[in-house]
Amino acid sequence: MARYTGSKCRLCRREGMKLFLKGDRCMSTKCAVERRQYPPGEHGQRMRRRPTEYGLQLREKQKVKRIYGVLEKQFRRYFEKASRQKGVTGENLLRLLEIRLDNFVYRSGLAASRSAARQMVTHRHFNVNGRIVNIPSYSLKVGDAVTARTSIKEIAKVNVERRGGDAVSWIEVSPEQLSATLVDVPSRESIPIPIQEQLIVELYSK
Repeated sequence: MARYTGSKCRLCRREGMKLFLKGDRCMSTKCAVERRQYPPGEHGQRMRRRPTEYGLQLREKQKVKRIYGVLEKQFRRYFEKASRQKGVTGENLLRLLEIRLDNFVYRSGLAASRSAARQMVTHRHFNVNGRIVNIPSYSLKVGDAVTARTSIKEIAKVNVERRGGDAVSWIEVSPEQLSATLVDVPSRESIPIPIQEQLIVELYSK
């Protein structure tokens, strides 16, 4: 499958906010958004016209895609699934993205970034309920437990120590066992990303 291989810092600068794509670097003084607070490219520092309604909607969609590391076709499938579920479509969409295995590993503190979590999952370094799962988009259910395998325990231990207090309320982390359990369905209030998901719903509803 196609995957963006360019500079991740350019993506953050384009969206004008930290997307936390590079782990610890995003929290340091080396963060590109802190050093260059304007979009990348030759015309990045020029005055830009006020964005249109469509432009605002598009930017919100791009932010979410880049935060979770999904491409357009896959993202649209998530939106279609969210629109068929009961409740608010925008919240359903974020919930589906949050319970992906790669995002869960990142939220649990077992990986420094979502891209690192995706690679670790693909390389078969995690068990879900005692069984190896190497599909980053695997959707977890309440009660599922994710455990780091022996091959990755040292790295996972370092990550948990660095990001020990970052886990969200719907994840129960066991630092000693290097495991995490999905204890509840994430609500919108417990998903810490500054996104206006309603704009994405409006974009796809046209």
